[in-house]
Amino acid sequence: MNDEFIVVINDEGQYSIWPAGRGLPRGWSDVGRRGDKESCLAYIDQTWTDMRPLSLVRAMRPESGR
Repeated sequence: MNDEFIVVINDEGQYSIWPAGRGLPRGWSDVGRRGDKESCLAYIDQTWTDMRPLSLVRAMRPESGR
């Protein structure tokens, strides 16, 4: 059993954890944070404060020049 995890993020700015040493699933990138499950989840809790996907955030921005 692997007790070390890494924090990963996808193109929509959504975070998750992934077992260290396993290949990442397509579309996910390592953010450079690793540790036990609890510390990785605590990092995500502090970092991921806006749960909306980035595509929604961009769509809700007022258009410039109007």
